[in-house]
Amino acid sequence: MGSINCKEYTTTNVVDSNKTENGTTGSGSYQSTCETKMSDKYTDPVIVCNEKDLPDQGMKQFDFIDNSKVLLIKQKGQLYAVGPKCTHYGAPLHTGVLGDGRLRCPWHGACFSIKTGDIEDFPGLDSLPCYKVEIKKDGNVAVMAKEKDMAKVKRLKDMVKRDPCNCCTFVILGGGPAGGVCVETLRQQGFTGRIVMVSKEPYLPYDRVKVSKSFDVKIEALQYRENAFYDEYGIETWLNVEATNVCGDKKIVTLSNGMCIKYDKMFIATGSAPTIPPIDGNNLKNVVTVRGYDDSQNIRAIANEKTNVVCLGSSFIALELAQALVKQVASVSVVGRGAYPLSASFGNEIGERVLRLFTENNVNMIMNSGIKEIVGNKDDEVEKVVLSDDTTLPCNLLILGTGAKPNTKFLDGSGLKINANGSINTDMYLKSSMESIYVGGDIANAPVFSSNNELAAIGHYQLAQYHGRIAAINMFECRPEILRAVPFFFTMLFGKGFRFSGHGAFADVVIEGDLEGLKFVAYFINSEDKVVSVASCGRDPIVAQFAELQSQGGTLTRKDLQNTSDPVAWTKLIKSN
Repeated sequence: MGSINCKEYTTTNVVDSNKTENGTTGSGSYQSTCETKMSDKYTDPVIVCNEKDLPDQGMKQFDFIDNSKVLLIKQKGQLYAVGPKCTHYGAPLHTGVLGDGRLRCPWHGACFSIKTGDIEDFPGLDSLPCYKVEIKKDGNVAVMAKEKDMAKVKRLKDMVKRDPCNCCTFVILGGGPAGGVCVETLRQQGFTGRIVMVSKEPYLPYDRVKVSKSFDVKIEALQYRENAFYDEYGIETWLNVEATNVCGDKKIVTLSNGMCIKYDKMFIATGSAPTIPPIDGNNLKNVVTVRGYDDSQNIRAIANEKTNVVCLGSSFIALELAQALVKQVASVSVVGRGAYPLSASFGNEIGERVLRLFTENNVNMIMNSGIKEIVGNKDDEVEKVVLSDDTTLPCNLLILGTGAKPNTKFLDGSGLKINANGSINTDMYLKSSMESIYVGGDIANAPVFSSNNELAAIGHYQLAQYHGRIAAINMFECRPEILRAVPFFFTMLFGKGFRFSGHGAFADVVIEGDLEGLKFVAYFINSEDKVVSVASCGRDPIVAQFAELQSQGGTLTRKDLQNTSDPVAWTKLIKSN
């Protein structure tokens, strides 16, 4: 068998040999840390500012070449320059959070190394361009960019290609966020063996977050990469195929196309499937669930200006769909079993404000209720629903947002230990009960670093992508890396951005700011007075700051919140040096 080749990649320091203790050189200049190859061609130096314009442990955006911008960061006396926008959705990174050696996006929590620009936490897939920095004798700061990066706002990390002589085979089950990151990280780490990614969907990995928010986006615009990318790096993509059986002892996976693959290691990230409640009429036409792109396009085909839509459930996905549809259809009603939407995640006060936000935007919110019957017409299409109190609602499209269950049934008899709820326990390296099998994404009951490594199965997009990275690193076995998971969730509801980071049961909620005006921070506190999670609306980057604090092992308590003169004084606990 070919070896799993382990190659060391080091960041190149281009530093004058006469560099002094304070970072300057005998010749009056020094250059920043940045990955450099002899073949790289750089632009001429451009003066962007003076060293005095940037305090230590600070960052600032400056004008660069051809109306572009560059982000300068000063930490521990060293200057760094990277691209100014997050590679996920383009958030301005100078408004983000500077941690110890890394930068966190203010919107969705993606993290990048300030030295290399490499992505370290998600969402997203690409890294930041990294520039050379030079300080002149007069203190002016000059920046040089790789010519190939000038037209780019994002950068693909270096990847190796397939070596036919390396017969080691890694199988990735699932083409979602975890699987998509895993296959790329394997090549970035230096694995040259065979990679087979098996996906139930007919599409390459895509941005699933958008399928419940917009119905007009083409799949080509959602897919992260094109076929040519996977071909270039020798990553086999088996689409419209799913695993039907796994024999863990023999290391063989059987697929729905009749093929069997012998693997050396396997990463299982098959996601979850919608839960269908046992309601009479749930098999009628136009009763739908939403997990993937085809589901969203099905809704698009059904919905029109005459359609009465009912969303069962008041979870994030149900609310996102309701707000996406309300201006396109005749009516939208949300039926929830609790008193307020999102109260399990955000508490009753915020839940009540979210309820009014939806009511203000013409969504009919029916709470403390449920659907006990779905009634169809002569064409077996849903026509109305009967609620718990026997009232009826006209309904031409019923969307079931009633939870999900792990896609792990095919693993029965595999030798893996599977929990009663279908999830699979992992260790700190995402390894399962079987040595050669790793697990990630929705199905992984994995340690959560920010919750004292308590096991939890969390269906967050960001966490799934992070799992893909950690699994790949540990499958490759070059430099093992443990999970340091800090869940980060985000959603947009009627133009209001809600952020949430953390995990754990809470006993109290402390709200600071203007809840009515949707400019607030909420601290979720457990019975031991520890802040386990933070949510916000209109107060970026506060949630990203909490996520960075937790990623550093920091703890926030109720006492830390009691500075009335400065309610966010706790952010000074974040280490940036």
